[in-house]
Amino acid sequence: QAQLVESGGGLVQPGGSLRLSCTTSGFTKDLWLVGWFRQAPGKEREAVSCINISDDYTYYADSIKGRFTISRDNDKNTVYLDMTSLRPEDTAIYYCATDLSGRYYYTRQCERYEYDSWGQGTQVTVSP
Repeated sequence: QAQLVESGGGLVQPGGSLRLSCTTSGFTKDLWLVGWFRQAPGKEREAVSCINISDDYTYYADSIKGRFTISRDNDKNTVYLDMTSLRPEDTAIYYCATDLSGRYYYTRQCERYEYDSWGQGTQVTVSP
């Protein structure tokens, strides 16, 4: 069964760091586009960071630029999101997703509609 599994969430103090992992398994085709999105209570799900594995193009939302880094380990079928200088407003459920259809292979955006396969999410809470 094809799936994406997020891990690494937790409770951290402001200014702290976390590493989220998104491990893919069971997919029968190459996954070129992997993205991280987040949803805070009462808010819309928003893009955080995306990576196009074909050329390592990366996208970062303005709110996390300079603090978060997306990277990949192909041998482990895993995409990471390293989060530093965390703020209370980063509190959310973080989801990873992929474009299983392959329609957005050339994208230079990071939009929800480009992703059609989603993980269950991992909670990140930033609080004193």
